[in-house]
Amino acid sequence: MARANQLKPKEFEQQDKDHLSGFTDWEQHAHAADWMLFPQKLGPHLSLDEVAVTNGELWTTLTNKAAHGKKGALVAMIQGTKASDMVQVVNKLSDDARHAVTAVTLDMAANMELAVKPSFPRAKLVTDRFHVQQLISEAVQDIRIELRRAALKEENDHLKQARQAGKPSTPIMYENGDTTKQLLARSRYLLFKPQSNWHDQQKARASILFQHYPQLKLGYALAMMVRGCYEYSTSIPAAREKLQAWYRKVEDKTMDTFLPAAESIRLHEPTILNDFVNRSSTASAESFKAKLKNFRALVRGVRDKKFHLFRIAKLYG
Repeated sequence: MARANQLKPKEFEQQDKDHLSGFTDWEQHAHAADWMLFPQKLGPHLSLDEVAVTNGELWTTLTNKAAHGKKGALVAMIQGTKASDMVQVVNKLSDDARHAVTAVTLDMAANMELAVKPSFPRAKLVTDRFHVQQLISEAVQDIRIELRRAALKEENDHLKQARQAGKPSTPIMYENGDTTKQLLARSRYLLFKPQSNWHDQQKARASILFQHYPQLKLGYALAMMVRGCYEYSTSIPAAREKLQAWYRKVEDKTMDTFLPAAESIRLHEPTILNDFVNRSSTASAESFKAKLKNFRALVRGVRDKKFHLFRIAKLYG
């Protein structure tokens, strides 16, 4: 557009900002650096999440699930993650509008729950499946990372000993061509997926991995138990029964890495089980976060934060 108007790109960008875009007359201009609110986008099913707008600066986003992370998804954006700031902004909505919200999907962060309860008193809180499974996946990855550290140390020790003895050092090589540290490094992604989604290389790698590291095999099986709880439970009682079986399995196998995750899930069990009423998800919120990141990359970073927020508002508010 700059070339078509025979202008330098930077000059055209400034003209657009100052005169063409409507930025200077924007109704939210005065407070956009702290919060933005779009009452007309409110719906009965919402998602609350956090996103980095620029340079790691976190903002809390409230989105309408019906928009699926697209245009019209944004209900509110509030700088920071303090529950009191969220409540102050959301309470600018009318009582009738807030009382019409029936469900809010969120993660396990205590500040999110503290913000939702006074803002939407009639809404059911739903802990999102994505964050529950992420918690379990992190426990599996912790086992893998610890094993890889041990493998690196062992390999380094062998290398030192070989050099001192003036001999070549030959690392262990498995039948798929991986060394021990490569096996543990390259297994990262397959541990996130069910076996049905593994390709042939991952199947071969997993076979070797689980043969040599039974603790990883057990950790993976525990993670898939939680996944199965979501995929095969059709009611709250059925899901509760599967979760109880999972708690017992974690305790029986004395998997220390999983104990904090199990305790977190147990403490959030009521809101986790609410997911099995309408099978809510923050997929729309995650989609919205991805779009914000892509937009930031498209404009090659953020030089003017308020103008960046204005463009977000135009796109999604």
